[in-house]
Amino acid sequence: MTVTLVCNNPKCICDPCGCEECRCAGPRLGDLERKVMDVVWDGAGREMTARDLVDALPGYAYTTLATVLDRLSKKGYLRRRTEQRVVRYAAADSSDDHTAAAMRDILDKANDSEAALIRFAQTVSRSEAEILRRQLSGRRSVRSGRGDGRTKPSSE
Repeated sequence: MTVTLVCNNPKCICDPCGCEECRCAGPRLGDLERKVMDVVWDGAGREMTARDLVDALPGYAYTTLATVLDRLSKKGYLRRRTEQRVVRYAAADSSDDHTAAAMRDILDKANDSEAALIRFAQTVSRSEAEILRRQLSGRRSVRSGRGDGRTKPSSE
């Protein structure tokens, strides 16, 4: 009997999916993908075309940027919409969401996530530590039901 494992990553691009530990469309972006996403994120939520990107990133060919946009859309970073043969793209998530997911991914992959988190906390500035303190003071240490030890925001 063959057992097919299917991941639960909403950004998985495998067809059909057979991932044991899916790494599809993870938070890491290549250099050009990052440049493209920075332009899209800086666009304050407006849709962009490949032509818009050529104007914003003049050192790259139209076809190169169109390919990157298509790949980012398939990976789940961009939403794609076609209107009268013009393909428009918008960010699926914010830059902050992407950064948080990347941080979470790195922490999840650490051999000792507690030690890594403690070491990270030792590197933050006083103002960053205060931001974390304020955010954490509004959370309870109740498991979220995901089994990963993360807490839910307080509903009080």
